[in-house]
Amino acid sequence: MNCFQPLWTGAGAFICAPVFFFRAIFAPLLVPAALWCCQCLLAWQVRACLDPVDEMQKMAELLGLRDECEEGTVGAPALAGSCLADNRLNLDVYPDGCHRFLQLFKEQQGEVVQVEFLRLSSNDCLLDTTLGSLPHLKHLKSLVLKGGLARDEFGSYQHGSLTSLPPDFGNLRCLTHLDLSFNKLSTLPSCILHLPSLRVLLVSHNSLVTLPEDFGCLSKLTFFSAMKNQLKDLPQSIGKLSMLQDLDLSENALELLPEEVGNLHNCTELDLSGNRLLSIPESLANLKSLRRLHLHSNLLVTVPASLASLPNLSRLDLQNNCLRAIPAEIQTLPFVHVRGNPLGETEPSPQADKSSTRRLKRLFLASGEGSFTVTSEGCRVVLACGIHFYFPPGAASDSLRIHFRSLTPDPQWVKLRHHDVLLSRVLELQPHGVQFQQEVQIWMPYISPQTPHQHEVVVRTFSGQSWNDLKTRVKQKRKSEKCVAHCCVLHFSWFLVVSRLVQNECKVPAEGTLLFSSVDPNIKVIFPPGVTKEPRSVKLQVLPVSAEEIQEITANAGCRASPLLCLSQDSTVDFLKPVRIQLPLPPGVTGLNLDRSRLHILHGDLEGQTWNDITSEVVLEFTHLYAVFEVTHFSWYWLWYTTKTYIGGIAKKVYERLRLYQVDPVLKKLQDRYRGPEPSDMVEMFEGEQFFAAFERGISIDMDRPDCVDGRLSFIFYSHLKNMKEIYVTSPVDRKGQAVKGQVSFYRGAVPDSIPEDANRRRKGPDSLWLATLPIKLPQLKPRDENPGPLYGFSFPPLNLGNAETGYLTQANLLSIARRVGADWQSIGLNLGLTYQQIERIGYNNREDLNKQILDMLFSWAQQNSEDPDCVRKLITAMKESGRQDIADEVETIIELGRQKYSESIRRLGLEQESSTEDSAIAMM
Repeated sequence: MNCFQPLWTGAGAFICAPVFFFRAIFAPLLVPAALWCCQCLLAWQVRACLDPVDEMQKMAELLGLRDECEEGTVGAPALAGSCLADNRLNLDVYPDGCHRFLQLFKEQQGEVVQVEFLRLSSNDCLLDTTLGSLPHLKHLKSLVLKGGLARDEFGSYQHGSLTSLPPDFGNLRCLTHLDLSFNKLSTLPSCILHLPSLRVLLVSHNSLVTLPEDFGCLSKLTFFSAMKNQLKDLPQSIGKLSMLQDLDLSENALELLPEEVGNLHNCTELDLSGNRLLSIPESLANLKSLRRLHLHSNLLVTVPASLASLPNLSRLDLQNNCLRAIPAEIQTLPFVHVRGNPLGETEPSPQADKSSTRRLKRLFLASGEGSFTVTSEGCRVVLACGIHFYFPPGAASDSLRIHFRSLTPDPQWVKLRHHDVLLSRVLELQPHGVQFQQEVQIWMPYISPQTPHQHEVVVRTFSGQSWNDLKTRVKQKRKSEKCVAHCCVLHFSWFLVVSRLVQNECKVPAEGTLLFSSVDPNIKVIFPPGVTKEPRSVKLQVLPVSAEEIQEITANAGCRASPLLCLSQDSTVDFLKPVRIQLPLPPGVTGLNLDRSRLHILHGDLEGQTWNDITSEVVLEFTHLYAVFEVTHFSWYWLWYTTKTYIGGIAKKVYERLRLYQVDPVLKKLQDRYRGPEPSDMVEMFEGEQFFAAFERGISIDMDRPDCVDGRLSFIFYSHLKNMKEIYVTSPVDRKGQAVKGQVSFYRGAVPDSIPEDANRRRKGPDSLWLATLPIKLPQLKPRDENPGPLYGFSFPPLNLGNAETGYLTQANLLSIARRVGADWQSIGLNLGLTYQQIERIGYNNREDLNKQILDMLFSWAQQNSEDPDCVRKLITAMKESGRQDIADEVETIIELGRQKYSESIRRLGLEQESSTEDSAIAMM
């Protein structure tokens, strides 16, 4: 058995290392925090990062820019102070974000209408009401109405409720950035076409079938993403988007591209992967600015050789298509990827089956997507979580929409058998009960079990009434070392992966047969002729028990036991003749030194609640190594060797302890930083047992979460699964005067009904539900320094990145950018051009402070590139390549405002361009 053990490495940091046996160290964690993640993997861990207000304050102090940071926030009401930050309103992090917006709009309309950046969750129930107020925000430049930020009761991501926009939405003349991803749009709202300043449009993960014919009127559009929709064709007007630089149409249903696509002369990246394209137009060779062209996972049978003439092309992805030959001009290019094509294969003969002439379509689904379509042609599907499907041609007679979701296992519904271990989440496939014409193959990743020799991995499915195990094959991927369980099904329902005791089974005919255990071949079951009239299925499972385990639990060196044998059958009728069972004698006992008065054969019910001594009811025979006896019905059988007379109670106690997972919590002393009870020496938990996390002593959390019960976060203990939850914590204490030293404590839930009696007794008492306590410290907010100097070793000369014509980025701008960066600072630094050695050194020198790592990275790059007039463009590109389009958009907004300010100064003062030295930086606060 194995788990992950957090090891303390300093303030605000911990690592996880595998250790033998199920143990968990409750590592102390002391970090300035307002965002916490609780994770249970036989261990409880807490992770944090600063809330926006604290983070802004701290980073402002680092560079001595508190005056600029606090501008516009001092004296604001409490609600505005927590939500409204200068011209920015980020409400998608709140479950009641739309309510907060409506309240702010009512109470502080004058300030709200000046907002330039607004984020709302389209999962909010008040979204429709809020949409009516948005056209009043005439200065709005960036609007995010994104779904996928909420989950249902099973933990699956939910698409937003947005299906349309109000007609007067087109009055937002300043809007440059619009994100409507993860919603339910079936058509693109016509009002979007009336946004003259729109430059970035994201409508990915919707249900769009087509784009408007006049889509090309968005002449300023530079970025457009419609991935994960159902687009079948494109309007010819798309060629009018002359300023478009990035176009993402991946994972749609496109079969043909218009020639006008070749008019996108400024396009640098074009993603058409995951469609149904048989060919691409020759006009793509006109895209002289194109750097990356993604065409993988289509049905391409040919590609134009003219693509090799594109001067700036650095990546051409042709993987997983139907290409049997590639032009030599393309094949010799070093940046072309062609894996997964039938290169060199001959064309099939006309008489060949048509199904063999077309390669199966491949679908790659991203995180958050919940459905795909299967046709009679079949397909292969790969989910973001690593689950694979293979639908052979003819499996579905008609086009069928498959819906899927990954569910958190609920112990009230997922009934595990004794000694079962859950290795995966629950996969639900709909429509339930649909019958396929051929078997569909499923590959499910799972956590590798810690007792592989005693257990086996199977896929278990729910029929609507009971769970049944499927015939399963397992394999381990060589490169990733991930374990995958493979099964075949003819219908869809719920599926999960479990580790169970190794099961041997056979069909018993009237002529009789022999069944033995693959775990311990010395265990045999002999069925004589005439044992049954009709064939019946018999299953055998064995749980080995070491002598050390018996001695430890019973505290008696004289107690010994054989492996535990479980027999079951699919019939309720007893056998017509006795069945002969052979069990090995307990360790250290042989037929030569056997004291028959100390040997007991025990019979247990299937739940292991009662164990009866049936020694006097059966005829025991002995050899040198084995005991043999006969029975007519099946259940648990156990051979014990002891001087005790009442052996049934001892066997029950041992059986219960074998089902428990032992967690050994150790809490390091924190001296004056921690006041609380010491953890117990041993914590015992059952697979599927509930426990809670309670935030105490000045720390509070959002009580409206669905997993919050009586102010505590609910968790379910599964020995092999992670249980991570992200929450925001606050404190009613005024942190300007003092730090808050709180704690999070872990408690058991109500004692389960099925808990064994012995374990139930041990859990009685005033502290029986308490597990452990961890300290949480929120630092004191430092007072404003009238003459701030360089802090924490940061001291930079004045920075003016860029040039006079486009505007500069100053320290204030970089500070604001740093506020938006998080744990992805390393990838951003690499994309900015910093070396791996620089990144490692920055991380090590500031290993106890994420904010200092971000600042050190960003200002190190700024100093290295302060003389480069093109450095701002490089910063924008790096942010896009790092997946931070939001930061790239804001930097572009700053530059645009700087350019406007510069032009106005030229007109106002009548100066020549060369003589203007005005600083055109705009603070991004």
